[in-house]
Amino acid sequence: MYKKVCKLEFVILCCVQSMGYDSTLVSFLSNFWSLVIYYLICLAGVLLGYVSNVVFSKLPTNLGWRFMLGFGAVPPIFLALGILIMPESPRWLVMQGRLGDARKVLKKTSDSLEDAQLRLADIKEAAGLPLDCNDDVVSVPKRSRGQDVWKELFLHPSPTVLHILLVGIGIHFFQQASGIDAVVLYSPRIFEKVGIKNVTDKLLVTIAVGFSKTIFTLVTTFLVDKVGRRVLLLTSSGGLVISLLSLSIGLTVIDRSHDEKVTWAIALCIVATLTSVAFFSMGMGPIVWVYCSEIFPLRLRAQGCGLGVAMNRFMSGVVLMTFISLYKSITIGGAFFLYTIIALAGWIFFYTLLPETQGRTLEDVEELFGTFFRWRSTSNELKKKKGSSVGLQP
Repeated sequence: MYKKVCKLEFVILCCVQSMGYDSTLVSFLSNFWSLVIYYLICLAGVLLGYVSNVVFSKLPTNLGWRFMLGFGAVPPIFLALGILIMPESPRWLVMQGRLGDARKVLKKTSDSLEDAQLRLADIKEAAGLPLDCNDDVVSVPKRSRGQDVWKELFLHPSPTVLHILLVGIGIHFFQQASGIDAVVLYSPRIFEKVGIKNVTDKLLVTIAVGFSKTIFTLVTTFLVDKVGRRVLLLTSSGGLVISLLSLSIGLTVIDRSHDEKVTWAIALCIVATLTSVAFFSMGMGPIVWVYCSEIFPLRLRAQGCGLGVAMNRFMSGVVLMTFISLYKSITIGGAFFLYTIIALAGWIFFYTLLPETQGRTLEDVEELFGTFFRWRSTSNELKKKKGSSVGLQP
């Protein structure tokens, strides 16, 4: 338990900092690819962990677990070295009045010089600085140092900010509360339940789970700009509901078979485990991170994304630390049926409150929010305005 708590605290800190840094460093157009790459690298790390577990399981027990834990200390060494050469985020530099340094970072991380200038103008506006202020070092108004951000988020939120905050936190809540970490990290227990007893065989099957996550995330990268964030998110969550329901049915049947082998239920559990991971990875996995980073205005993005990631990691820890107690209380099939209900609630939440953000500017995104369940009418009005403005052009 202690190791899980320590891991949870470390992961929350790293994720909040890395996502906040990433969302303020890259441009709006590059944001999707940077976050997908981030997610893919995380999955590659998980897959590498599964493979290393299989390799080290061949060693004597007194050595195997030490190598498993010790191997995890290698990536942080490279991370620490990489941090030494990372630039500060341009948003933070502007908040400190270091416009010259911010300009240099933006030139390195933007698609063009024009894009760098536009991003710097947006950051200066959010910081309360005049757009014609071009000195390398300037005095920043006290109010722009972040004190008012929390007030705007929690004490006096506008309908737009309240809608964005609800979606930004809610989307991360449902991503983890649907129990995907229980499926992935406790998959050896699931496979043991269906009759796979050999330790090596269970570890090999977990590699299949990690491989499934990685492959279907790659599929998402080729589909997201064609079908949009919302469609992928709804398809992913809908498929996850069906897969979790199938898994709960299969495990319940096996539980009640009294050691009698039920072939169809065993096959159903194995397939449902892999499809749960596949459906999650094609939408709810990567799209949640992208969507959250696209909806927050620049002035609120760091704190807003940080709150979303904190909720994400908190719910992941809750699921992981309660799963064993939960399935002992209501059976393993009952536990996954509970996750099915939560995933279904998540699908309803996505369908009713999340507008499509594909191809929209930050200004359009802000206009879409604030009407909550009536965002579709706002979207139609924006389409009409764009159509009329195009028609008026000579």
